[in-house]
Amino acid sequence: MIQGAEKSIDLVMYELEDTQIENALIYAEKNGVAVRVLLNEGDYGAQPSSYSAAAYQYLQAGGVSVHWSPSYFALTHQKTMIVDGNQAVIMTFNLTPQYYSTDRDFGIVDKDPEDIAAVETAFNDDWQDKKDTAAPRDDLVWSPGADTELLAMINNTRSSLCIENEEMSDTPVVNALISAAKLGVKVEIVMTYSSNWSASFTKLAAAGVAIRTYAANASLYIHAKLILSDADIAFVGSQNFSASSLQDNRELGIMLTDANIINSLSATFQSDWLGGTPY
Repeated sequence: MIQGAEKSIDLVMYELEDTQIENALIYAEKNGVAVRVLLNEGDYGAQPSSYSAAAYQYLQAGGVSVHWSPSYFALTHQKTMIVDGNQAVIMTFNLTPQYYSTDRDFGIVDKDPEDIAAVETAFNDDWQDKKDTAAPRDDLVWSPGADTELLAMINNTRSSLCIENEEMSDTPVVNALISAAKLGVKVEIVMTYSSNWSASFTKLAAAGVAIRTYAANASLYIHAKLILSDADIAFVGSQNFSASSLQDNRELGIMLTDANIINSLSATFQSDWLGGTPY
């Protein structure tokens, strides 16, 4: 996508350590493509990480316009790229090559003009430090405020829920999953195990939720943020199941109904499910 850009690239990234990506952005800029990059500066604008600072300096030295994300978000955890104003990719993954071969993640290429316009509007607001509500779209899920839409998705499920996430600490989400299971919904969760989530896992399992986990040192790390509801609608995005991710961060996800994408996500989930250890 970067190499094929002709006019513009707008990238928002939480973690950027991929020098191939950085060099491709610099090359595009030098060849007349207007490249803008928003990087996360740290918790409410606190000191950025060393790798974010290094990426900022490297891109800036290469002629790329790069800004720190606004300090009125706890974090900018969004991971998106818009190319030429006619296609966007909405990612669950960071641009960190050391994790490409081990992390479960997804990316969705979106060519819907209204979606792209909404993502671009939010980018421009954040670029200018203009605090504003991201432009609503029926299939885009923005944080702050994603909790309302994701809870509604869970609560409206009637037969099955398949979940992948990196975190499981948000009480309303945990309670919604428990309620769904008690109403007869088949709820399956695949995650990388952490003791941070053990209290939530225990409550969920007691309510009949089926959980499978991977050890922290396993060859597969579950970093994706996926909800499959009734095998006909999916959510993919950057939002973790934590209060800060849903309510305080800048995040972006998308609702999907395309059958081919649903089938692909479902097949990947089932593969991950089979490889996990029952909790």
